[in-house]
Amino acid sequence: MVMKFIKDFNFENKLVLLRADLNSDVKGENIILSQRIIEASKTINELKKKKARVVIIAHQGNPKKDDFLSLRQHAKFLNKFTKVKFIEDIIGKKAINEINKLRSGDVILLENIRFINDEFFPEKKDNKLLKILAPLFDFYINDAFSVSHRNQTSIVGFPRILPSCAGLLFEKEIKALEKISMKNCLYILGGAKPESNIKLLKGNKVLSCGLFGQMCLVANGKNLGYQNKFLEKATLNKGNYQDFLLKLKKKLKNVLTPMDFAVNFNGKRKEFLLSEFPNDYEIEDIGEETIKKYVYEIKKAKAIYMKGPAGFSQDEKFSKGTVELLKAISKSKAFTLVGGGHLSDTIEKYKLPIKKFSHVSLSGGALLNYIAGEKLPGLEAIGYYK
Repeated sequence: MVMKFIKDFNFENKLVLLRADLNSDVKGENIILSQRIIEASKTINELKKKKARVVIIAHQGNPKKDDFLSLRQHAKFLNKFTKVKFIEDIIGKKAINEINKLRSGDVILLENIRFINDEFFPEKKDNKLLKILAPLFDFYINDAFSVSHRNQTSIVGFPRILPSCAGLLFEKEIKALEKISMKNCLYILGGAKPESNIKLLKGNKVLSCGLFGQMCLVANGKNLGYQNKFLEKATLNKGNYQDFLLKLKKKLKNVLTPMDFAVNFNGKRKEFLLSEFPNDYEIEDIGEETIKKYVYEIKKAKAIYMKGPAGFSQDEKFSKGTVELLKAISKSKAFTLVGGGHLSDTIEKYKLPIKKFSHVSLSGGALLNYIAGEKLPGLEAIGYYK
């Protein structure tokens, strides 16, 4: 099977299972409108034009975390751009009745797919999601490139059973990535998932920031005081923190690390040089000296890839590092790739000129794995590697 696209099929009056990525930032118990929701609406509207009967499946957050919420709010945001009915069910009688009632051009959004445990076990015998939902549909569409590094039922299970293709956002992402040459590319690696960055440390020059930059410093023997405990908790493989630091230390030859940091000092931003950093504060952002150094490196680069924010960019006091690096990237004449939902939302929030970036991806981990040369299960499932 060779990967196909929406334009390759006739969807009129066909039941289409659309895997979208609506995963959004959360403030309290409320989600924040994200670019992912806006982009998903474009694929939905295209399927409406083709007179399909559309059922959307998507996720929000991870089990046991505060962002693990219903998709009811996502439906409200989607309705700003297209008409969607939310169904508070996935595989029960209510969901099946609503699916069977759909007419051409109708769209429903089912509840958070991760509320069903079988989402995490695509190989499970008698997987409820596949057993109950798959027989109802004519087609499956993956429009969630950003989740396609996950071996999950909604990504790899359905395309094994149903005729499948890529959605508009998925197509946009993959065609942009195929244009990129990562040779001599400057990597700016930040964000809150430091362990994933290590697979990119293969010789390219790296500007480290976020939790990853802090871990690079710790791996080199720097004591960050209270922040050390926070970093250990932040690692995905908590029991292997020291092993990770040892592995990281061996790969730091071309990695630049922060020279100063910003902290929350009585509700205000205060910066400290690394040599003067206090032991009892959490790090919130990179400081002015680091920003200047990194901007200088950005100006020299021939190709740039930025993954993840430089600090806690959701708080305006600590968005400076992320925003200033993005501004510098937008002014570069190099090929520029920015990846991850946080960065695309920052570009939108601070009204940075999105057209000045060669490509702004809504993907984080999937994009990183693709750049690292790994096969993505979601791409393999719809025939990309054929």
